[in-house]
Amino acid sequence: MATSVASTTDRMVSIGRVFSRAFATMASNPLTVFGISFLFGALPGVIMNYVAQNLGYSQQNLATGAITPLYFYTIFAVIIILGIVFAMLTQGALVRATVAHSEGRNASFGESAMAGLQVALPLFVLGILLGLGVTLGFLLLIVPGIILYLMWAVAAPALVEEQAGVFEAFGRSRYLTKGARWKILALGLIMLVIYWIFSAVAGVALVTIYGVQGLAAAVQQGLPLTWLAVSAVISTILTAIIATIQTSLYIELRDWKDGPGSEALSEVFA
Repeated sequence: MATSVASTTDRMVSIGRVFSRAFATMASNPLTVFGISFLFGALPGVIMNYVAQNLGYSQQNLATGAITPLYFYTIFAVIIILGIVFAMLTQGALVRATVAHSEGRNASFGESAMAGLQVALPLFVLGILLGLGVTLGFLLLIVPGIILYLMWAVAAPALVEEQAGVFEAFGRSRYLTKGARWKILALGLIMLVIYWIFSAVAGVALVTIYGVQGLAAAVQQGLPLTWLAVSAVISTILTAIIATIQTSLYIELRDWKDGPGSEALSEVFA
């Protein structure tokens, strides 16, 4: 591309712009962003945990023989698969909301949700392959897993927004991230710190409500409703932050490699 050389030379990838775009998206369209994060992300997670708990799914029951290994790992597999489905739906919907903001408008809840639903199957396949690839890479002395994560960091937004196939999305992400992977690593570390902060806040809130001994007793008896409620709030906020940052990174990389996004988008939606 003629614009690729110029844009790569004249414009640097900015982590500050990524965060600014992500938080501006959440601030300008909170009902859509946080509504999708709750409905497709946090709520299914709470329901799955609650149902699994009532079915006796726990390490303690497995250790005591109250449930069989087959029963335990069947529920575990179902939770993993459903978790990927809802995570990809949420990601797909929030891609549309974030890109719409970068175009100067707010996407409705329906438009964003439909964008995720329309690519649900390829997003699910992409999520499975990405998870397997990164996990295998981490098993091979960690570094290959980090490299694959950095290469495929924007595969999901590329699939949704450019209507690419699964393998084309992986290739597009590899192209977009090349030359910026140290900054993507730094961004990933910042997001990890954000995750730790929210986890710590949740832990402090629950200890404040139950006390240390009360919380330990409550966990042994099954996850209490307060735990699930706090988890839902934290999960909603974290999901919104992570998904909008990932899409904002995609927009930043696309503009860096291809030039201003308005021309590329007009070609995609022509």
